[in-house]
Amino acid sequence: MQSPDDWQIPPEFQPDPDLLDYDLDRALASVVSLRASIPDDAFTAETLGTQRAGHGAVIRDDGLVLTIGYLIAEASEIWLTTSHGRAVQGHVLAYDYDSGFGLVQALAPLGVPALPLGNSRNAALGAQVVVGGSGGRAHSLAGQVMARQEFAGYWEYLLEDAIFTMPAHPNWGGTALLGSRGELLGIGSLQLQSSAPGGRVMPINMSVPIDALKPILDDLLTNGRSSAAPRPWLGLFATEDDRDRVVLAGLAGDGPAKRAELRAGDVLRAVAGKPVHSLASFYRALWSVGPAGIDIPLTVEREGDVFDLRVGSADRSRFLKPARLH
Repeated sequence: MQSPDDWQIPPEFQPDPDLLDYDLDRALASVVSLRASIPDDAFTAETLGTQRAGHGAVIRDDGLVLTIGYLIAEASEIWLTTSHGRAVQGHVLAYDYDSGFGLVQALAPLGVPALPLGNSRNAALGAQVVVGGSGGRAHSLAGQVMARQEFAGYWEYLLEDAIFTMPAHPNWGGTALLGSRGELLGIGSLQLQSSAPGGRVMPINMSVPIDALKPILDDLLTNGRSSAAPRPWLGLFATEDDRDRVVLAGLAGDGPAKRAELRAGDVLRAVAGKPVHSLASFYRALWSVGPAGIDIPLTVEREGDVFDLRVGSADRSRFLKPARLH
């Protein structure tokens, strides 16, 4: 991902304030840049790096910033910078693994307005949106919603109703998805590839809908996590192949899957006797067995041999460094 400072959206793709029914510049002032430093020995350092950069949206007048959680996972230092150049240190409050949201508290006044939380249902197919980056119009994109559908990520992650937009923002992490009244509809998470007519491949963005935040916000602010029991986590990276099989692509550090001696290339055929044919079906079967810590019965195919084994699941958060107190 590029640094937030060394790119610019071409003028023809930037949002036109004359076509919008809200104060675009005021709304974009609520989007701040975010830089995070992560210790070299952090669990996520190898996969996500030790220097991360993206954006966040100010959602409360006291400087509460909503971003995408992978930017701040295990961060030892956070800096938030407004479009006017004011830099303020931040403190990680929460990373919700189920939704993917992260919360950061600015430790001094940012001097910018807060974005109102909208309703994700307003991000309907074909809706015109602004994908807002820190730095104003030059770092923001006029786009539209191209799909609302399920999304399964290779890192044991599933969104029931993700928002997909086009064209793609080149610096997507933590961007603010703004609706027709300048309200916050979602937070940018990924850039993906979509098939287009003529065999072309088109980059698109996936955003986490803001409605996923509302039921858990109070818990995140109070306890640093959702009140729901943590899901069982195996510490694996998986993908789907063209034969509708779930295949291990890699293992996360010294997690449960590695300890159980699973290997890249293993095919996961069933969870607790229930066949799985997609990432989504695998995750649903995994999470239905019980809470984090429970043993997960797996049926695995390896080099033509099929066998059963049990993997002791874990709470993902126990493998990550806690937020440093300020």
